[in-house]
Amino acid sequence: MSEKPDEKTILMLEKKALEARKRAYTPYSHFSVGAALLCTNGHVYLGCNIENASYTPVNCAERTAFFKAVSEGERDFEAMAIAGGPDSGEDLVLCSPCGVCRQVMREFCRDDFLIFFSDGKGGFISRTLSEMLPFGFGPDQLLGHGEK
Repeated sequence: MSEKPDEKTILMLEKKALEARKRAYTPYSHFSVGAALLCTNGHVYLGCNIENASYTPVNCAERTAFFKAVSEGERDFEAMAIAGGPDSGEDLVLCSPCGVCRQVMREFCRDDFLIFFSDGKGGFISRTLSEMLPFGFGPDQLLGHGEK
């Protein structure tokens, strides 16, 4: 990554994550999550969590954003903002990506990929992927695969 996104970019990502959260389909958990994925070329892909009555086909907001971006040919990612909380009310919690989402991030992102956890009010904390997934398993561990 060239440099850490500036505060204006971070706030834009938070706003977009909040917009994406409104599209979540959560009739079972009533916990809506939105994500905004920033590519190094400046494009932003949104994702929301999508539930299912049989539970296992649920897709998280973070993976939705990554899958949309990858399906459009994107492969270089800089940062992601995540906003989530109960469907009722505006009080959000600092949502951390689940293990499956962290593994997807590990597939496509460098160790310095930034993840911003939003409180929905302009406050956030950030962590790098390597902080979120120490000793992560990725493509570079498999023989015959190139490095990121």
